[in-house]
Amino acid sequence: MTENVIEARNLGLSFETQDGPVQALSEIGLSVLEGEFISLIGPSGCGKTTLLRAIANLETPTSGSLTVNGMSAEAARLARAYGYVFQAPALLPWRSVKDNVKLPLEIMGLDDVAGRVSRNLALVKLNGFEQKFPWQLSGGMQQRVSIARALAFDPKLLLMDEPFGALDEIVRDKLNQQLLELWARTKKTVVFVTHSIPEAVFLSTKIVVMSPRPGRIIDVIDVDLPSERKLEIRETSAFLKIAHRVREDLKSGHSYED
Repeated sequence: MTENVIEARNLGLSFETQDGPVQALSEIGLSVLEGEFISLIGPSGCGKTTLLRAIANLETPTSGSLTVNGMSAEAARLARAYGYVFQAPALLPWRSVKDNVKLPLEIMGLDDVAGRVSRNLALVKLNGFEQKFPWQLSGGMQQRVSIARALAFDPKLLLMDEPFGALDEIVRDKLNQQLLELWARTKKTVVFVTHSIPEAVFLSTKIVVMSPRPGRIIDVIDVDLPSERKLEIRETSAFLKIAHRVREDLKSGHSYED
């Protein structure tokens, strides 16, 4: 039976600043089912990353309720229920690829470290790069190491904060394809932040469109495309129809206004 991995109800979050409180999220209602690939899309500053960080218990909501894997976000963090991939790879430059991936395993005291590292580097197609250092890798390869590290302890949930945003289009396309293949193999639940409409449509089973601050959910779109997707699908009428709906949602939410 499919279960809710994430459940947010009337979630709100505000920050205290020198100029007074700033409402980042307002009345967020969201259910994420096991095995879904959810993309959060909206304009800069709309609260996409703040929502992701709230799920990860890196920010604390000020109203509403939030559960992750049936427990509070704090309990889920302590139980290491998720892996987190940041916008930048955040690799330790003095540690090799292998040692970067094994870092969370060392911290958690898990067994079969060598096997876990090997399996997850194979998942991101970096076999043979175990002894390289981050500075010897391209930006795309560094981000793949970051994904392998996030998967190393086999979490059910993968949180990804615009991991390909700084990469050029060609590399980004390749990593989108590889991520989709990885998701199909691992069956993880993924919540993915992006500014790119084509990326959201290509990767997702469901797209969550957010309004400018305070961030609200203005639409949830089921992506009714084949689970196995090649880049060429972006030229199809079905793909373009979904992309058009996302764009119209963003316009209706005033995302393109100054």
